[in-house]
Amino acid sequence: MAKNICILAGARPNFVKVSPLVRAIAQHPDATCLLVYAGREDDPTLEASLFDDLQMPRPQFFLGVDSTSLNEITSQVMAAFDRFLDLHLADVVIVVDDLASTMAAAIVTKKRGIRLAHLVAGTRSFDINMPKEINRLVIDALSDYLFTAGVRSTGIATREQSEQSQTYLVGNILMDTLRYNYNRLKKPASLPGLEEGQYIVFTLNRRALLADQENLARMLQAMVEAAGDVPIIAPLRPEAAATVKALNSQVQAVSPLSYLEFGWLTAHAKGIITDSGNVAEEATFNSVPCITLNNYTEHQETVSVGSNVLVGEDADRLREAVSRMVAGDWKKCALPDRWDGRTAERIIQILLS
Repeated sequence: MAKNICILAGARPNFVKVSPLVRAIAQHPDATCLLVYAGREDDPTLEASLFDDLQMPRPQFFLGVDSTSLNEITSQVMAAFDRFLDLHLADVVIVVDDLASTMAAAIVTKKRGIRLAHLVAGTRSFDINMPKEINRLVIDALSDYLFTAGVRSTGIATREQSEQSQTYLVGNILMDTLRYNYNRLKKPASLPGLEEGQYIVFTLNRRALLADQENLARMLQAMVEAAGDVPIIAPLRPEAAATVKALNSQVQAVSPLSYLEFGWLTAHAKGIITDSGNVAEEATFNSVPCITLNNYTEHQETVSVGSNVLVGEDADRLREAVSRMVAGDWKKCALPDRWDGRTAERIIQILLS
């Protein structure tokens, strides 16, 4: 009898990580996939090209939750996912990362006595004031299967796991997606004049960074001055783009790109400046120098093995790092363990065994 595997995606980036799982389940006669999105069916962040780019089907089910309040998201997803499980049999539920919706689905799953799997378990900032850190702690504590991406997160998950749970170092599923789509990456049509290796990519999403506009202005100025003649291309969401444009007109803010176009842009850059752990992971895969605007990373292997350097929110450290990036003075980097594109296979074998 086929096992029903329910995957709960809480936001757009989750689909990049679950697409290899959806494909792997489709190839198994002993498994059926129920793909659920916590948001609305007409969510504007789920652009038409996303699922084509990832070569995966759209979700079969939408919970319809639409809120910016973390507590409201939690309560609404709990109620909606509970109703969903009334109607659909799930043998195991896979939740992704550390969102409020992820935690909500995890709680409902365990209250119903259904097996719970956490994809990218064991990631920690050790800052309990971060809402996502609380989400991580709760999800990992409840999970039966803790699927980790690296040695450090495996150590954390193993130390914290309950008697009923098991930790598995399955590797970085983001690399499954990147390897699968690498030869399909395409140069952005909106940026026809770009020369490979002759530009820097800048991404910015964290609310705390955007809120402190005085410090952000200093960081943008340091970045621009250190980059010199190297253009800084910034694919940004509208709110972030408006803030950056108002603070520094020399940063070339452009509209968000499709998955395949953004992948091409980062793979062929001279360097990347970001506040995103996922972007830093892809930079390590591509051996592209990367600067992360944070004092810590949940993806430590990108620093210890990969191409990533942490500068915090310090304009002087950022200036120094960009100067080295432009000069080509960067550390050597290697590929961390189990970034081999077979993570989804390992996960499905574990769930079906």
